Amino acid sequence: MKLILKILKFFPLLFLIFIVGCTSNLDEPQLNNNFAGGTDFTKTEDMRLSLIGVYEAFHSRGWEQPLLISVRGDDVNAGGLGDQQPFADTDLFKYDKDYWMYNSLWENIYVDIISAHTAMEQISRYQELADEDGKNLGDSYIAEAKVLRAMMLFHISQVWGSVFIPESSDTGSLKELTAVPSQEAVMQHLSDQMDEAIPLLPAVHPKDRSDLPGGVTRYTALAIKALANQELKNYQAVADASAEIINSGQYALFTDFYELFKIPGKLSQESILDLQYSDFGQGEGDREAHLYNPYGPQNWTPAVEGAGSGWGFYEPSMKFIKFMLDRGETIRLETSVLFTNRGIAELQTDPNYATLPGFVTNTTRDGDVINDYARALFASGKHYLPSNQLIPGRTAYGSNKNYNMIRYAEILLMYAEALAQGATATAISADEAVNLVRARAGMPALSGVSLDDILDEKFAELGMEWGKRYFDMLRLERFDELSYDGRTFSTDQRFLPYPQSQVDQFPILADQAQ
Repeated sequence: MKLILKILKFFPLLFLIFIVGCTSNLDEPQLNNNFAGGTDFTKTEDMRLSLIGVYEAFHSRGWEQPLLISVRGDDVNAGGLGDQQPFADTDLFKYDKDYWMYNSLWENIYVDIISAHTAMEQISRYQELADEDGKNLGDSYIAEAKVLRAMMLFHISQVWGSVFIPESSDTGSLKELTAVPSQEAVMQHLSDQMDEAIPLLPAVHPKDRSDLPGGVTRYTALAIKALANQELKNYQAVADASAEIINSGQYALFTDFYELFKIPGKLSQESILDLQYSDFGQGEGDREAHLYNPYGPQNWTPAVEGAGSGWGFYEPSMKFIKFMLDRGETIRLETSVLFTNRGIAELQTDPNYATLPGFVTNTTRDGDVINDYARALFASGKHYLPSNQLIPGRTAYGSNKNYNMIRYAEILLMYAEALAQGATATAISADEAVNLVRARAGMPALSGVSLDDILDEKFAELGMEWGKRYFDMLRLERFDELSYDGRTFSTDQRFLPYPQSQVDQFPILADQAQ
């Protein structure tokens, strides 16, 4: 159940109260369409509150959502869970349509998408009574809501393929569908939506928005357009959208890859879209936070006594670690993986890795000791916040840490891949794009980069981030990469099965071939 009343604090100094639509089922159109009751639409200055509600919904990701989206790639393993065995089975391509995580991901994101539609409809009602400036501002707010909606719908379609495309807050209309839109139709819809939004959004870096620091900008919409067209294999559109971001001069790679995923990297010049969280500089009291415990080591000795550990649900794969060592990676491997002694010993059973670099140790550069634990050999370093970066008084694992969603490095590599796939360059060359990313990682420059070079770079740069590796392998039909360490992938396992509770509500899903 969504919160009825919440104080929103995920943007700096933003303390606004907003009424959020409340429903636990998608087939409750009256609830979905009713949080405007009693609103005075003559107070057009309040239309901003409707937009804030969309941001609140977007940032309130359940811990299971990014976890489930990202677990099936060859960069990641599920920890040995026991109490969440269907999650571990999902990593092995053994699916359970009754598993609660599947339904939670589907239902909660769709509820947030419907909330975005409700907000857009509410803003339109304000516009009817607004002056010209207010109407223009409302157009910009609706464009922002479209972008946030698009990112959520993008993730849903990556996981399930053919999914609903809500056109309004009236979910009853979904029951009238005679077919479920294909993944291709969804991605084309998202690209078209971004074309509508782009000219209405500010052409600035998210951190430079004075009204909503870190909020959506024109470049967020361009990034989502590029992502959607990448799924469509429309590589010229990918190149063109990515080139606009590159040519804007608004973005640059954060110089320190290790700190990029920690407090110094919050809203950096590399950030295109982040889930934003904050402790508001206080050691106690209210906080806006994502639950990072699933990613953390189950047992550690933190440099700051009392800092909480994680659950061990998610670990970098041995395949990824060996791939990185074979390439001579240093900072990206150190950043991406937290090593246990047990994991190091297992790695060294392979004679090719008997001698390891000095940074491969169970003690991080910040002094946190990763002890052995039963569920996994390694933990994700990209989801790790050093205990010495916690605000004194805070103990929750990862508290005050943002969750990166789209980074400029990904834009550079998408652009390079589009050129390798035959698109015409409209910004820098593919070599230049790849080498910018490699230089930050301390890797030597390449010349004449191939598609394989670029995919390897994406693997090294974007591992453990939102399933990007898995979805690349699906798109390019490199299915053999997904059959590793005892797993066997087949093409009928591309998408998760629809949650049974959703099939019960929407029988059309039962007839949909995924």
